[in-house]
Amino acid sequence: MHPTRRNFLKNVTAASALLATNGIAKPFNIIKDLKKISPNDKIRFATIGMGIQGNSDTRSAIRSTPEAEFVAAADLYDGRLTRVKEVYGKDIFTTRDYRQILDRKDIDAVLIVTPDHWHDHITKAALKAGKNVYCEKPMVHHIDEGHSVIDAWKKAGKTMQVGSQSVSSASYKEAKKLVQAGEIGEINFVESNNDRFNSIGAWNYSIPTDASVDTLDWDTFLGDAPKVPFDSKRFFRWRNYRDYGTGVAGDLFVHLITGVHFVTGSLGPERILSSGELSYWKDGRDVPDVLVSILDYPKTDLHSKFQMVLRVNFANAGSIKNNTRIVGTEGQIEFTQNNLVLNKKKLPKAPGFAGYDSYNTFSESQQKEFKIQYDAQYPEDTRRVEPVKEIKFEAPKGDDADANHFRDFFDNVKKGSLGTIEDPIFAFRAAAPVLACNKSYFEKKIVNWDPVEMKLKKK
Repeated sequence: MHPTRRNFLKNVTAASALLATNGIAKPFNIIKDLKKISPNDKIRFATIGMGIQGNSDTRSAIRSTPEAEFVAAADLYDGRLTRVKEVYGKDIFTTRDYRQILDRKDIDAVLIVTPDHWHDHITKAALKAGKNVYCEKPMVHHIDEGHSVIDAWKKAGKTMQVGSQSVSSASYKEAKKLVQAGEIGEINFVESNNDRFNSIGAWNYSIPTDASVDTLDWDTFLGDAPKVPFDSKRFFRWRNYRDYGTGVAGDLFVHLITGVHFVTGSLGPERILSSGELSYWKDGRDVPDVLVSILDYPKTDLHSKFQMVLRVNFANAGSIKNNTRIVGTEGQIEFTQNNLVLNKKKLPKAPGFAGYDSYNTFSESQQKEFKIQYDAQYPEDTRRVEPVKEIKFEAPKGDDADANHFRDFFDNVKKGSLGTIEDPIFAFRAAAPVLACNKSYFEKKIVNWDPVEMKLKKK
């Protein structure tokens, strides 16, 4: 009898776990054995949390590969479970209790798209149940949860991907190639922002008219958060509250910092300082709608020391570009998920003189002496300026970062590999600094971080 796909994956992922050592997981691929998997086999997945992002992720997963089959969904609101059957088919298994999904042996992977305070709990439970996991960003709600998720992943030996999908875009991959090629020289500054100017963009999502303790599981929603009376705003607009979400840092900074880490190869900052306020959306939320954070990155073998400034403004009535700009000593790369512009220029070796310069204040005889010395020190070829070079890149038509990200996940599930583009170690190195941005804001202090050991420092 031929081995089944599930037994094959079980054996491969068990072997993969043995390679997860010293805090770094190494991919485990046995290409010669892939032929044992029938091309007609499916990777059956379920989505836990069928809200806005849950539906978006489910659709992206479905279109990423014909090998992915959506078979089950869990959500705490009955209306969303009804909607699942309306949109995806009446045969989709639905439940309020995510544990019923984890108990099913015929489900290979789960998408965890819940409020942030449930991420670590369900992720660890899913890994323990032998599921491959795709978890939305940020991977954890609190910094001290990160290592336990990483440990659970390594122990399980399962594929895990975290969902900052932009790193799977063609534009980000092009930016990475250009930086690695030294096209902008040594990096010294990064600026990245994500502003909005509309109510839904500021997380004031619609609330169904039937929202009540009868139509949704309020107690389970609260989980380990403080116990409070039922409040439909807290359930459907959970991003506005620290008890369940991580504010603009955890929702948006995490995308920005993940992209910069992917492009530069950085392990993270060592010093974080935030400032902001609740400026416009004074609707009961307890997180800022304007936040600016400064992150200092130490020199590594891959990049020079640089500073990064992150900004979110939910009340920006001005120009909104929502891009990332990486500046170096020989140019800059400015990019979004869909396009990129490289401007390359170098300073001449000769510093020049005259113009707005103290040279003009010298005596006539001293100006002559200075010029003789300058001409001897700087030959003509050191004074020439290289022409400015501009390179533009547009993502190929149809490039789909979300689907690409899921395709990477499912490809690694199929191979029994731990080596996704955004594994838990990479994801925590992005999540922890943005959570430190919140810590700095709320505690009004500088936060020091060890990007190698991935832990807070007292100094």
